[in-house]
Amino acid sequence: MMSHLLRAMLIATFYYTGIRVKDMDESIRFYTEVLGMEIVDKRQKLEPTKGEVVTLKSHDSDQLLELNYYEQDSSFWAPYATGEQLDHLAFLVEDITATVDELRQKGVEILVEPYSIGGWAEAYVKDPNGIWIELLPRKNDGA
Repeated sequence: MMSHLLRAMLIATFYYTGIRVKDMDESIRFYTEVLGMEIVDKRQKLEPTKGEVVTLKSHDSDQLLELNYYEQDSSFWAPYATGEQLDHLAFLVEDITATVDELRQKGVEILVEPYSIGGWAEAYVKDPNGIWIELLPRKNDGA
């Protein structure tokens, strides 16, 4: 009975972890050459965020790791401090706009309203600890 109740409340599926890096080249080298991860989404610059992103995974895992670097004049930029490298956690949702509206009604702080970037849609909210949560629609056709 309890697992049925938990399933009914689930609105999102954990998708990946995004971390901030100081040096994208050095970080890609470490995760691919030292830890043996593979690049699954190539490195790209994203003008709306004034940043760079690359997605990696280990050959024997479905978990994804996204490396993020932001220019200082980006609204996503924050001073780099050791121990605060977690950039965001990403979750897939059925309907990004409806999810943001529902979370707003529940008092969740909306950091970035749904928008399109590079052919996909995303939005950001903040968890009670200040961690950014990225929301992505399961079927991503833009915002």
